[in-house]
Amino acid sequence: MTRAIMIQGAGSNVGKSLIVAGLARAFSRRGMSVAPFKPQNMSNNAAVTADGGEIGRAQALQARAAGRDAVSDMNPVLLKPETDTGAQVIVQGKLFTTLRAGDYGKAKGSLLPKVLQSYHRIASSADLVLVEGAGSPAEINLRAGDIANMGFAEAAGVPVVLIGDIDRGGVIAQLVGTHTVLSEADRKKISAFMINKFRGDIELFDEGLRQISKRTGWASLGVLPWFQDAWRLPAEDIMDIRSRMSGNMKVAVPRLGRLANFDDLDPLKAEPGLSVEIVEPGRALPGDAALVMLPGSKSTIADLEQFRAQGWDIDLAAHVRRGGHVLGLCGGYQMLGREIRDPKGIEGHQGSYPGLGLLDVTTEMHPEKQLSRVDAVYTDTGDSLYGYEIHLGRTEGPDCARAWLTIDGRQEGAASSDGRIRGCYLHGIFAADGFRATYLAELGMAGSGLNYEAGVDETLDAMADHLEKWVDLDRLLALAAPVPTAS
Repeated sequence: MTRAIMIQGAGSNVGKSLIVAGLARAFSRRGMSVAPFKPQNMSNNAAVTADGGEIGRAQALQARAAGRDAVSDMNPVLLKPETDTGAQVIVQGKLFTTLRAGDYGKAKGSLLPKVLQSYHRIASSADLVLVEGAGSPAEINLRAGDIANMGFAEAAGVPVVLIGDIDRGGVIAQLVGTHTVLSEADRKKISAFMINKFRGDIELFDEGLRQISKRTGWASLGVLPWFQDAWRLPAEDIMDIRSRMSGNMKVAVPRLGRLANFDDLDPLKAEPGLSVEIVEPGRALPGDAALVMLPGSKSTIADLEQFRAQGWDIDLAAHVRRGGHVLGLCGGYQMLGREIRDPKGIEGHQGSYPGLGLLDVTTEMHPEKQLSRVDAVYTDTGDSLYGYEIHLGRTEGPDCARAWLTIDGRQEGAASSDGRIRGCYLHGIFAADGFRATYLAELGMAGSGLNYEAGVDETLDAMADHLEKWVDLDRLLALAAPVPTAS
């Protein structure tokens, strides 16, 4: 019999995704077949699935924690913001449409049948489904047609555990306030609550737990202390991207407005002796960086305009004159070329836009999205690596003759004549230990011997241990409800 429980948050970024990943690892270690599920996610940090679709990267990590491959049904609706008011809508792994926020608000309810279809397919292969909400159920202005939180819980008959974040303060108000604004029917869907990110003496919050339970009627599952190693896991959200200064060699990464697929940074941050500096708008690119990395972008042309508006194009040119290296990945690769052509207005207005001119290539936008997992070879040394492609557009030009990756016999990427400026469409390449060590050695950094993937699994185990110690997982499991057979 398959059971399910839903983890919702009293706000955004309270730690839901990490808790679900930890629960997936904890219950799978108990011998259960566990599957993650998120009805609706909003993120430009996507993962390519085994069935050739795309889902939020957090669900891919949760699938890994559960010991299974990621598939599109684990996140049937993915919103990928392109502007402040509009986003691509990915349904069951494929591009469905592009909508403004107001139009999506009216249309989201119509996606519930697809969401439930995916949910039941996932449930058919698991003993336990861990469902993750999005944002907060207290956003009652979004309740009509909701598929992300209480709307899904109601339609699927899944009980809810509510997470509060004590680190940002006011956690009692978060939880009690959520209880106050919810309808009576939605309140009854919440079976218990949990406090996350506590620092200090947990006993000092005993009275807080009693007051929350008294005012809501919800049971407490415990208080989870701050998990120090969370940074070792792939970042889910742009809010999670932080500089990590741990060595003398520096990689500088400008924070673009539509930064996408920034998991490329995670293995670099894990390297001892390497500092990764996220350069915020309003600051110059640092003059002491060995490498400037231009990461992926959901809106390449808009981010290129922002890059210039910040004066980063001038900083980058100075970096190159000093002998520095530059790496552009996906959208960053497109920016490095001479021109970006968008004849169909895929990213907004039709037209051609000058690139940064550091690579002799030209990109033309096309509506067909390239989605694939690939194995590749670093042409210079023969190092094997792996990654994924997820992009619109094709890039061609003389510098592509110096492609530095080989994928199934085809050449990928481009490089300047001196090799210091490179670009490619392949994400995730730095997770391969051998290639990462080789590339950093070319910048002058000695190898550390870091096994990145093993470190991710060790951290997932540590998170599972953390939950086993501080949270009543037996009670949480007992709260999970049977999943009815799909009609």
